[in-house]
Amino acid sequence: MAGRINDDDVKAVRDAVPIDAVVSEYLQLRNAGGGNLKGLCPFHDEKSPSFQVSPAKGLFYCFGCQEGGDTVDFVMKIDHLSFAETIERLAAQAGITLRYEEGGYTPGRQQGERIRLVEAHKHAAKFYAEQLGSAEAEIGRQFLASRGFGQEAAEHFGVGYSPAGWDHLTRFLRGKGFSDKELILSGLAQESRGGRPIDRFRGRLMWPIRDITGEVIGFGARKLRDDDNGPKYLNTPETPLYRKSHVLYGIDLAKKDIAKTSRAVVVEGYTDVMACHLAGVTTAIATCGTAFAGDHIKILRRLLMDNSGAKVIFTFDGDAAGQRAALRAFEDDQKFAASTKIAVSPGGMDPCELRLADGDDAVRRLVEESTPLFEFAIRSVVARHAVEEPEGQAAALEEAAPIVANIKDGSIRHQYAVRLAGLLGILDSQFVVMRVGQLARWARERGERGGPQQRSAGRAGAPAPGPAAGSAAGPDHRRTGGPQAVRGPALNLRSPAALTERELLKLALQRPELVAPAFDAYGEDEFTAVPYVAVRRAVEEAGGVTGAPADYLTRVRDAAPDDTVRAMITELAVEAIRHKNVDEVYAGIQLVQVRLRAVERRIQEVQGSLIRLGSRPDPEHLAAVQNELWVLEQYARSLKDRGAAAL
Repeated sequence: MAGRINDDDVKAVRDAVPIDAVVSEYLQLRNAGGGNLKGLCPFHDEKSPSFQVSPAKGLFYCFGCQEGGDTVDFVMKIDHLSFAETIERLAAQAGITLRYEEGGYTPGRQQGERIRLVEAHKHAAKFYAEQLGSAEAEIGRQFLASRGFGQEAAEHFGVGYSPAGWDHLTRFLRGKGFSDKELILSGLAQESRGGRPIDRFRGRLMWPIRDITGEVIGFGARKLRDDDNGPKYLNTPETPLYRKSHVLYGIDLAKKDIAKTSRAVVVEGYTDVMACHLAGVTTAIATCGTAFAGDHIKILRRLLMDNSGAKVIFTFDGDAAGQRAALRAFEDDQKFAASTKIAVSPGGMDPCELRLADGDDAVRRLVEESTPLFEFAIRSVVARHAVEEPEGQAAALEEAAPIVANIKDGSIRHQYAVRLAGLLGILDSQFVVMRVGQLARWARERGERGGPQQRSAGRAGAPAPGPAAGSAAGPDHRRTGGPQAVRGPALNLRSPAALTERELLKLALQRPELVAPAFDAYGEDEFTAVPYVAVRRAVEEAGGVTGAPADYLTRVRDAAPDDTVRAMITELAVEAIRHKNVDEVYAGIQLVQVRLRAVERRIQEVQGSLIRLGSRPDPEHLAAVQNELWVLEQYARSLKDRGAAAL
């Protein structure tokens, strides 16, 4: 068993890896003001960015689904790693050697399972790449050359070759310290009939498949010889690292340009990705042996940010199968806010073949001259019918109208309805517009009858102040994994008292120097909302705001009694302060308002006690109550007159 990672090393890892650098490996981040960054949340579906990152504080928080935490929490959540695996992974990125409490530096056997599998793939990719230069791999080099790819292209994409023997890679990885169990679990090896591990890939051209961070998590292997009885392409099986529905080949190379240009080009194969990139279309990506579907869309949406100028372009062969694939893409089109287009290559050529035949310019033209997906879908339907005859017109209308009716943007829907009328040769375009409108209305009504979850699908946002981490997420903030559980008591954010308390706690977490030392004298009873009381207690247990150390926020989060309070602390630490000039004057106003409301509440309580004493109270008791009331009233007046100076 691995020992506990040394606390100093954990802290060094947290400090060494900036949270914005880690998060930007998975999604596009933009300026959100106040030093924060924003993007589409990777933990739930949303239309507008409610996910915020605070580089200065090293925290992230989603105001839609209430997920939050630091760099370690983010990596744990998004890659489903244990705490130890996450620290080991980040330590490797930062070049930090970890120590364990039981002594010694990180031996291989102490690494987490995922880290070990990633390391195995890293070694395998290097092994395959080196084998591409061997005499046996001549057939692989010839294949690449026949597709227009030389040594430089192979090196850029990490293309390699798996030797034809039974256990070349297996023996190589054993020599690196990997166990047979790890090799089989990784998908790099499989059990033979005799029960011993043998190489899964033999005598094939190898493409390393990387995740969005650039780590090799699988391989795609193409057969090269006629005596290979396996499929043309053989991919890594489903493993703890590799799930084909969650992977886009080339995403590690394309992600920066996709985010920069707000354009993604989806092609069908590894060589198509290579051809596009070499032709200057550096936003090309491909699925890995599966249809483009919902999980692939989520990856792209986080990079495209769903801005109105974004484009997703699908390239398909011009044959019937390619057209069917294009029309299937239409079904998922409106999960993008981006403009979706289709590029159908001439003569049934894929981008790789097109580049060979007509050069790089032809590939670029193919992408630039793409057709809007709605138009392609409508024209494909109309082309199947004899629209010069009334019967053909009617049949085409009934098949094409539902496609137009599914367009969510009403103005675009109207334009395509008019265009459909023209394609059908129907002079009365209003008739087609009305038919499309009728179908759209029926679809909308069916959706409304489907319940609140359907009606609110896609709504999200980050109101200011954000929703409480302690409140139940509404139906529009549910994650794909199921309903969001209630995470604590709700907060009445319309209450001036709650807003002021929230603002003061934000200052205490984000700018502790502005509220020190006065805040440390505030009691828990000065906060009316239960979640805020818990945050106040955590601040106190972390040592208070006075002389807050560099790891102050980490200490406060660690002092939280549970995940609900920890989420609230993260939310308040990331949420923007409700004022342009955050200074001592503004902080003093919040301190005074919270204290004044607490004093006024106590005045009301004492006045109630005075009434309850009745007409014949004990003189000594009466004097004590009256004295307390007088002191409170004088203090309230002083707070109103002198402000923070009276604290």
